[in-house]
Amino acid sequence: RVPLLQAARKNNSFNLLELTEAELKEQFVRGDGPGGQATNKTSNCVVLKHIPSGIVVKCHQTRSVEQNRKIAREILQEKVDLFYKGEDSDVFKEKKALEKKKQEKKRRAKENLERKKHFKEMQQLDKK
Repeated sequence: RVPLLQAARKNNSFNLLELTEAELKEQFVRGDGPGGQATNKTSNCVVLKHIPSGIVVKCHQTRSVEQNRKIAREILQEKVDLFYKGEDSDVFKEKKALEKKKQEKKRRAKENLERKKHFKEMQQLDKK
């Protein structure tokens, strides 16, 4: 079972709960990770908190503050939707569908490998 909040950040989700700016607390902090001086001197990492649920999102995917603000809001909206709707959320359903598709692909690959292995064994028996 996948934790609900890990299922967030899927772009094709619709019908998400709307967030109002009054419910959000936004901070700009220095990011972490590689980047050297560009990272150490600029505060372009966005920390966004949804006050009613207490969910916090930290976004430092780009060097642009505006892009990070937009991405953080998208991520937070999906996480809040998961928090309130749970397994009825479109984000959760999409994550489950992708997981199922991945398992099916893995199963087919395993079957093909077994078929190839069996075919090689049959060829070796024919040679003997």
